[in-house]
Amino acid sequence: MSMSLLGLYAVVIGLCIGSFLNVCIHRLPVAKSIIHPGSSCPQCGTAIRIYDNIPVISFILLRGRCRFCSASISPRYPVVELMSGLFALAVFLKFGITVQALIYFIFIAALLAITFIDLDHQIIPDVITLPGIPLGLAASFGLPSVSFWDAMLGLVAGGGSLLLVAWGYTLITKKDGMGGGDVKLLAMIGALTGWQGVLFTILVGSAVGTVCGLIVMQRQKSDMKLAIPFGPFLSIGAIVYIFFGPALISWYFGLMY
Repeated sequence: MSMSLLGLYAVVIGLCIGSFLNVCIHRLPVAKSIIHPGSSCPQCGTAIRIYDNIPVISFILLRGRCRFCSASISPRYPVVELMSGLFALAVFLKFGITVQALIYFIFIAALLAITFIDLDHQIIPDVITLPGIPLGLAASFGLPSVSFWDAMLGLVAGGGSLLLVAWGYTLITKKDGMGGGDVKLLAMIGALTGWQGVLFTILVGSAVGTVCGLIVMQRQKSDMKLAIPFGPFLSIGAIVYIFFGPALISWYFGLMY
């Protein structure tokens, strides 16, 4: 089978997973089942038919509106589906048809769901991160670049580092700062990427978060007390590490010697 056809299959599978991620993003924050009932229009409650639930294509054909009540459909739905499809293709091109590719795609899909839930509700669901920690440790047996002990050290470094930061902030300011969800998220990231992945994720996530925060504060004329969820930036750092982290780390240390 040709690489182009395999790549197409990867995109289609990714788009379908993206459709499921939209269900998770919509229902998990409000403690609804992601299995039952089936998808329905949030405005009129009419069940969405199979041919109206095709990732991206249905949104285009329906012109972003419900077939029955003409209510507007958020463009986030096709965006999440497209992102999932493109990441599936990127993982396939990077790692081929391997267990490693499957592990990384599932991990990225979880980070996508976490990102959009955190943006909407400023929460990171335990139902994703808590199972993700032991699953990340187990995944180390299928990842050639991360040993089990690397994963354990990453778990401790990830959860412990943010826990200390959150504790220190609360001690100094007498206010709650970083949420427990961020701590568990970085612990999950560390369990799958190891201690190097944790350091890289914190560095990249903090840099991207600082730049985005300054832009938002400038546009909204807000002060430094503006609350911005950190989960999406940790997710960005982790995804960048998966694709480019080891190469960038080697390049950086190569400049020093």
